Amino acid sequence: MTEPMIDRAIFDELEEAAGPEFVAELVDTFLTEAPLMLDELRHSFAQREADNFRRAAHSLKSNANTFGAHTLGAMAKELELGGLAPVAEANGQPIEALAQEYARVAAALTELRDA
Repeated sequence: MTEPMIDRAIFDELEEAAGPEFVAELVDTFLTEAPLMLDELRHSFAQREADNFRRAAHSLKSNANTFGAHTLGAMAKELELGGLAPVAEANGQPIEALAQEYARVAAALTELRDA
C-alpha cells in the first residue's frame, strides 16, 4: 500500500483550526504558487544560482508540509539541503520527480478542497 498524497489528519486539523473556506483559499494559493516555485528551481538549477535554488526548495517544502504532503515535503527538503550538486549529478531528474509528485499532490488537494 502506498502512502496517501495528503496526510488527512493534518489537513483536517488545518481545516478545524482555520476553517474550510480559508483552507480552500490556502489550497488555491498553493496551486498557483507551487508551479512558480518549480519554475524557479529549474531556472536556478540552470543558472547555477544555489541560494535561489535553496530558497525555492525551502518554500515548496514548507508549503507542502502545511497540508500534510509528506512525500513532496521530503523531496523538497532533500533538494534544499543537498543543493545543486546532487541534482547536476542526476541530470536534473530530482526536479522532474518533484514536479511529478507535485502534480499528484495538486490533484489530491483539489479533490479535498472540492469535497
